[in-house]
Amino acid sequence: MALLRTSLVADTEPRIETGSHCLRPPVMGDFPAWSELRSESREFLRPWEPVWPQDDLTKAGFRRRLRRYAKDRREGRSHPFFLFERETATLLGGITLSNIRRGVSQSATLGYWMGARFAGHGHMSAAVNMILPFCFDVLGLHRIEAACLPENARSIRLLEKAGFRREGYARNYLLINGVWQDHVLFACLPEDHASAAELCTGNARGRLKEFL
Repeated sequence: MALLRTSLVADTEPRIETGSHCLRPPVMGDFPAWSELRSESREFLRPWEPVWPQDDLTKAGFRRRLRRYAKDRREGRSHPFFLFERETATLLGGITLSNIRRGVSQSATLGYWMGARFAGHGHMSAAVNMILPFCFDVLGLHRIEAACLPENARSIRLLEKAGFRREGYARNYLLINGVWQDHVLFACLPEDHASAAELCTGNARGRLKEFL
C-alpha cells in the first residue's frame, strides 16, 4: 500500500500525499486548470451532477466557491480537495467531505468528480483510499457515507473496492441533471476500509508470487 503523508497548513488546510497523487484544498491559482478541465468534461459529468450555475466556470464564480469552501472548513462542515498527479502537478478531479456531523454521529458524506480524459485509470480509486485514513485517523470520524445513481456502475465498483457497503436505496434522493433521481446508499466504517485494504494487499502479494 502506498505511503500516505498528511500535513496541516494551519489547522484548516490539510494536504494528503502519496508517491503518485496529491490531495489539497483548491486555491485561486487553480482556476485556469479547473475551468478548462470542467469545461471539456461538461458532457461527461452532466448525467452525474446537479445543473451547473450559469456563471459556474467564470473566475468570479470560482472565487465565490473558494470563499464558501474556506467558510465551511473554518466551521468544520466540509473539506474540499482537488486531486493532482503528483509528478506533473496535473489537475485530475476533485473529492469533497461534506455535511460533517460531530457529537454522537461522527460522520460525513463523500462526493467526487473526475475529468473525462482521466477517468478509468484508477486516479479516483487512489483518491478515495487516500482520504479515508484522513477521515478516520485525523478527523476522528466513524462513518463515511456516499450515494450514487443505480446505473453508475463505475462509481459503485470504486466504492465497494474501497470497503463501502451497500446499505439502502433512496427514492428521489438528489436533484441530478435537473431531475429528482433515486440513489444507492453506501457507508464505510474504519474496519470496512481496513478489511478492503488488507484484501487488496493480499491480492497484490498473490499476484507477485505468480511472477516469482
